[in-house]
Amino acid sequence: MLFLAKLCGILTLVWFYLTAKNHGGPLINWSIIGLIGYWLTWWLSKMLIVVPLAGMVTKHSVVEFLLTQLPVVCALAACFLIRKKLIASITTNQP
Repeated sequence: MLFLAKLCGILTLVWFYLTAKNHGGPLINWSIIGLIGYWLTWWLSKMLIVVPLAGMVTKHSVVEFLLTQLPVVCALAACFLIRKKLIASITTNQP
């Protein structure tokens, strides 16, 4: 089940790299910021949402699968906001 989380982590790295390349930002810095933001949010949402709610659902159900994928959705939403902030900061610094 962690395959989706790992795949999205790699895609986030590429997404931030290409965004930095298109907007003229520092490539490695943005990539690392995006990756750290993704994994930190994924881990926090897993510990704060999934672990407390895991006992409420039955094993091998669709709800359990959806619940375990919730950290990926939270992490991608956080990455979208982080990317938006990085783009805004690069456009305000240009003359």
